[in-house]
Amino acid sequence: MTDRGNDVLEILASGLADRGGAFVVALSGGADSSVLLAAMVELRARLPGAAPAAVAAPCWTLRAVHVDHGLQPAAATFREDCARLCARLEVPLEVLRVTVAVDAGASLEAAARDARYAALAAHLGAHECLLTAHHAEDQAETLLLQALRGAGLKGLCAMPIERRLGSGRHLRPLLAVPRRALARFAAARGIRTGIDPMNADTRFDRVFLRREVWPALAARWPAAGMALARTAAHLAEAQELLEALAAHDLTRLRDGHAVSIPTLRQLSPTRRINALRCWIDAAGVPVPPTARLKEALRQILAAEPDHQPCIGWHAHALRRYRDRVYLTAADPPRLAREQHWSIAADAVLELGEGLGRLKCTPRRGGLQGLPATLRVCARAGGERLRPGPQAATQTVQHLCQSLGVVPWMRQALPFIYADDALVAVGDLWFDARFAGSADVIGMGFEWQGAPLLV
Repeated sequence: MTDRGNDVLEILASGLADRGGAFVVALSGGADSSVLLAAMVELRARLPGAAPAAVAAPCWTLRAVHVDHGLQPAAATFREDCARLCARLEVPLEVLRVTVAVDAGASLEAAARDARYAALAAHLGAHECLLTAHHAEDQAETLLLQALRGAGLKGLCAMPIERRLGSGRHLRPLLAVPRRALARFAAARGIRTGIDPMNADTRFDRVFLRREVWPALAARWPAAGMALARTAAHLAEAQELLEALAAHDLTRLRDGHAVSIPTLRQLSPTRRINALRCWIDAAGVPVPPTARLKEALRQILAAEPDHQPCIGWHAHALRRYRDRVYLTAADPPRLAREQHWSIAADAVLELGEGLGRLKCTPRRGGLQGLPATLRVCARAGGERLRPGPQAATQTVQHLCQSLGVVPWMRQALPFIYADDALVAVGDLWFDARFAGSADVIGMGFEWQGAPLLV
């Protein structure tokens, strides 16, 4: 690759082919994002045929967005720089102000990044593509930082070229472009920007790497940035293959919303880890560290059939029940207090966060002779009812076992009482002793928004 300014346009045009026509540039006010915006304007002005048709199409729209984190006095200067550049290039600009909350012991860099992308995700419209100016050296730095943190293969892939963000997509079209090419483009177009003081603060890992480590690497290996960016791309291809293998394995492993333990035993240890990692990630849950995941598998596979191991991390847990593995909340929802429910047609009782609600639904053969107010509470233990006209009275514990209600959700079951008599458990079981004949309208219950129980 040469360093001529046209290389930036050519790579940008190639990367935006077939990406649609609605682009939003994330403009920080720094050099890289300013070059990206100027290049997009220049690319849009090209005659049809000089760039891919999808890029040069008349319907192609372009706007910019600047996120103000409010973390430094220079924030106002960057807002003004962005406004001036956008006015000069005749690109509409919107400023998003965010509040960065940093937990004790957390990274300010990470907190600012999370706040920034949350704001951008909420701002991005359907079918819009957010463009950020990450380049080859950014990718190389990310790879090195992930390696120093002991990341696995997915982390070593560094930044993906494309991903879903909010209602749209997030694209990094300059990952194959070295920083020096962007600098030459800026110099040739007279693009001048301010310097972010935070980019000189070596307390931040990325700044320390860039200022203290990278010069020595580049002096010894001038093409280090491009080489490491290619390495990240190769690792991304390997990760894609692992995800394809996991998807294949999960077609056999899935048992409802759980994973089959007998089928899991048929896989090699590495394929078990790979499949579970992808299963957890697909659920939108942070994947536990490899050591934690291996320990979870060890306990789950070694447990006796009547044991129910639970291995937690953060707000989540893996649990075993019978021959299945479940991904659950570390603290499953449960009824917190007894409630009194005045019943009538369509009367509703909210059960609490994650528990849904009960609704009265008159029906034939429903419950008869109920008082005007029922009592709803959590399981205490030892409750019994008769689930059908020809059935024997049974404990709710036995009924839960027969239906396969997972043990950690049994405290979420709403037990419905008429005075001191148990008449129903949610909409799972009704006591036949309170049911009328099939041709008489009685009272029924519908458990709307119920959590997964089996």
